[in-house]
Amino acid sequence: MKILKRIAIVLGSLVGVVVLTVVVIYFMTRSRLNSTYEITPRAVLVPNDTATIARGRHWVDVYCTGCHGPDLAGKRMFEDPDIGSIDAPNLTRGRGGVASAYASDIDWVRSIRHGVRPSGQALFIMPSREYYYFSDEDLGSIISYIKSLPPVDKTTAGYELTFLSHILAAFGAFGSILSVEDIQHDVRPPAPPRDVTAAYGEYLVNTGGCRTCHGENLAGGKDPNPHAPPSPNLTPGGPLKSWTREDFLLTLRTGFTPDRRPLQAAFMPWDQFGRMTDNELTALWLYLRAQPALATND
Repeated sequence: MKILKRIAIVLGSLVGVVVLTVVVIYFMTRSRLNSTYEITPRAVLVPNDTATIARGRHWVDVYCTGCHGPDLAGKRMFEDPDIGSIDAPNLTRGRGGVASAYASDIDWVRSIRHGVRPSGQALFIMPSREYYYFSDEDLGSIISYIKSLPPVDKTTAGYELTFLSHILAAFGAFGSILSVEDIQHDVRPPAPPRDVTAAYGEYLVNTGGCRTCHGENLAGGKDPNPHAPPSPNLTPGGPLKSWTREDFLLTLRTGFTPDRRPLQAAFMPWDQFGRMTDNELTALWLYLRAQPALATND
């Protein structure tokens, strides 16, 4: 009986330790989500001429509408009863929009390039770790276009996370949830000239977040969305080794690979990337073709 009693005490202690650890992890994640940051970004020029606004619209169509909707008034990005829900906010000046909190261009730079709200709170699931690579010219054009938008009255719900999702997030199950933690805020990465080159293709890979899903070496990975399938190897060691430039462009224009396999737009936003110009897609293709032929990541 004494042995059984000791076993029960040990098991009870272990359960207590596990419960306490889980609770501590939960509150650590909550603390991260509620942290504020003092970041003073370097200003960028934000012209309001027609050409700048048009270029900003181009990049917004490619990079922003998938989450914020075609009018940037926000939409539901993700919902799962076990994990929670995430709404992308309304970026316009309408009721329920966040634009009224952005008193200056610096506020937009802080959010887009550094992942921080005007209040100092970190933005959740905002890909600033990729948008950090935007050139000043491209970032200025994006801000100019957003500021030109007509107001849309729409209120979004922000994000709601379950207890379980807080635990999973602490272990990196959803990838990087707070870009502000990953960015070297006092260093600006160089941006190459806008041209049909592999160097410009690398810029598009970086700003487009390709490594988030396809792996740091682009040899395969997984979208942080828990429902997503594995992402393919984009180096010449993967399926693209037999593709031509025309195959690549047609796939991103139509959503079908050369062997007629459909791409899942929910996880591979071909419909957005397909809005790039032929020159931009060709630069992207040149960069991918210039990579070493790697075996697909396990």
